[in-house]
Amino acid sequence: MNKRAAKAIITKDIKAISSNIQLWLPMIVVPLFFSLVLPLVLVLPARFTDLSAIGNSDVIMRLFSQLPPGRLRETIFAFPAVQQQIVYFTVNYLFAPFFLLIPLMTASVIGANSFAGEKERKTLETLLFAPLDLNTLFWAKILAAFLPATLLTLICSFLYGIVVNITAYPLFGRLIFPEGNWLLLLLWVSPALSLGTVFVNVFISAKVKGFQEAFQLSGLVILPILGLFIGQLFGILLVSSVFLWWFGAALWFINFLLLKKCGRFLNRDQLFTSQVS
Repeated sequence: MNKRAAKAIITKDIKAISSNIQLWLPMIVVPLFFSLVLPLVLVLPARFTDLSAIGNSDVIMRLFSQLPPGRLRETIFAFPAVQQQIVYFTVNYLFAPFFLLIPLMTASVIGANSFAGEKERKTLETLLFAPLDLNTLFWAKILAAFLPATLLTLICSFLYGIVVNITAYPLFGRLIFPEGNWLLLLLWVSPALSLGTVFVNVFISAKVKGFQEAFQLSGLVILPILGLFIGQLFGILLVSSVFLWWFGAALWFINFLLLKKCGRFLNRDQLFTSQVS
């Protein structure tokens, strides 16, 4: 791979996103809401009011009663106050799927803008005629979406941890974040999800005529993560360390299969025909 050319393409793609406020503003606002607002609206009321009296906490309390024997159940019921049980479970487990939406959303926007954006800007023909091997072009497009998505997820998780620990410290008298499942989420599942999302979006982007069409199709990949959150809320499944390990392993395997498909994708004539004709 031509590293110098790849670096130039990555820089160009990131600048194309950062120069369009309609693209980068949602990628910043939504993650900041998850990182800063979400923990505040939960933890601060818990310090001064009885959450079980507010309402809608019966779903979580019912979920506690259904937890299987093990470390999580013992940890939850070791807290003497209901506020502590709800806050600990929510910040460490219930909110975890939201942070899978950050790499997914970021990778979707940048990935959808890759080849489709080049076509809209009338720059794809220049890239295809340039003395640049398709392997370099493909991996540059992948990294241009993967790196910002991963970096933004890590930054938002760091901010989330700071907010959670500062606001919850008076309630617990110690730091409660992160638990082991978050390390798996950030270092194992999130990179796999980002890479898979980028693969899917670059493939879609290479087939459709414009960014809007590519972004609308790529939005379908959010559905499994929403299903994950709903399933966890109703006790159907739990985003535990074991679940995250197997979930991440499945994603890496799917990424491997998608990578094998790249052989058919990396065809200059086919790519030119699908994009320029």
